Amino acid sequence: MGTNPLSKGVLTENSAGIGTVTRAMVHARARELALIAGHPEARVSQGEYEQAKRELTGESDIDRQDAILDSLPESKRWDPIPGSEGRQVPEQPSEDEDEEGRSETEQLVDEGAEEAGRDRMVQAARKSVAEYRRQS
Repeated sequence: MGTNPLSKGVLTENSAGIGTVTRAMVHARARELALIAGHPEARVSQGEYEQAKRELTGESDIDRQDAILDSLPESKRWDPIPGSEGRQVPEQPSEDEDEEGRSETEQLVDEGAEEAGRDRMVQAARKSVAEYRRQS
């Protein structure tokens, strides 16, 4: 079963039906695109002609881009700039991590352990002073 040709493409122009898209229509739209791009209407590029055809027939740019991507080897599809080696961006710590990458929980545990260590040292020093005084 075929598709309805009227379901795709431009159907009206200035509220008047345009009917079947002709070469003349495509050339006229391509000349408009050239004018919009800032060069003489007589110098229509292949890209402008293809864009005019896509616009008038209802073909989307996405389909064309997908076709181009499908033609590339799998290893090249991810490459945003062909030939670029790229670089590793330093990982930014999240808001709840410190410079060393420790979570808030790890930071609290470490602080508690440090405080407990200081308390032990203070208690040991007091005990040592008390023993010294007893011996003196």
